[in-house]
Amino acid sequence: MVKMKVLEALYKCGVVAVVRGTTKEIGIKITESCINGGVRAIEITYTNKFANEIIKELSDRYINYEDIVIGAGTVLDAETARMAILAGAQYIVSPSFNQETARLCNRYNIPYIPGVMTINEIVSAYESGVDIIKLFPGNAFGKGYISSVKAPLPHVSIMVTGGVNLENISDWSKAGAEIVGIGGELNKLGEEGKFNEISLVCKEYVNKFNEARSK
Repeated sequence: MVKMKVLEALYKCGVVAVVRGTTKEIGIKITESCINGGVRAIEITYTNKFANEIIKELSDRYINYEDIVIGAGTVLDAETARMAILAGAQYIVSPSFNQETARLCNRYNIPYIPGVMTINEIVSAYESGVDIIKLFPGNAFGKGYISSVKAPLPHVSIMVTGGVNLENISDWSKAGAEIVGIGGELNKLGEEGKFNEISLVCKEYVNKFNEARSK
């Protein structure tokens, strides 16, 4: 899938499931539950030692679904990004910005979403070919930070991760976040084997986010 189609799928969904899990099986089951619940943008993090295997299996399974995108998260360096891309990752997410990772993703036409904090970091990321920046952790900044960033940089697309929940997801959407990342609640339920509940919770997230951004 070319870069623009991946970005379109991310924007269309608006909600990204950050999947950790402690085993390959749990990671895959959490992902399946999220997709069943309408969250069709998945970020498999490298905090799971089976991340490569999970990305490979899911990428093969959903290769013909243009609205389902499988990405890699907690990618700290270009070496890990390359492994993820070879496994089938369609986008790369990092907790911080890394120039070598940005260059690698540009080389292979893969969206790179790095975590940044300051205006200077955001500008540097965009100058390196980034299309979306990650405000992380979102709960350390507050929703007013988005309008502060977009005042001088209205073209910037922002994904908020960290502290997003059902109570405030609408507020983040109204504040101008194009995408939000959710994970803590989903991963906790996954470790407890409550996969049907994950699907129900995901439906709530998607409905609330879409309702807020349609207003």
